[in-house]
Amino acid sequence: MSIEVIDLVDLAHKEKRRKNVFNTPRFHAWMHYYKPGHKDEMHCHNADQTFYVIDGECTMRFPDGGEAVLKPGQAALITGGSFYQLENTGSGPMIMMGNRSGPAEKIQIIDYVTRKDVREKVQADVNV
Repeated sequence: MSIEVIDLVDLAHKEKRRKNVFNTPRFHAWMHYYKPGHKDEMHCHNADQTFYVIDGECTMRFPDGGEAVLKPGQAALITGGSFYQLENTGSGPMIMMGNRSGPAEKIQIIDYVTRKDVREKVQADVNV
């Protein structure tokens, strides 16, 4: 696959969940789909990334209490190690495209409270 054209809005409405759309040793991309009110935990990653809002409204919250409201056409540019939380604060679905350096398999999801990769805990629980 050298070039593929996809309709992220159509894909989002069909999948209604996060879906990886591209993954190579140097880069990966995904489509985010959040229902109204859905939010994740405060976290960061070990790679630089971007989010581009396609539809809906995304409120990004930061550990210092700050926040940014992103509307369609706006992007967040995030340096690896920067903590944030995403929430759909709009009245309809929030659809975003995310891009990150490196392959998806090498990405860590670092919890704000424990400062540990949340997937390490999941793996440790499986090994018990």
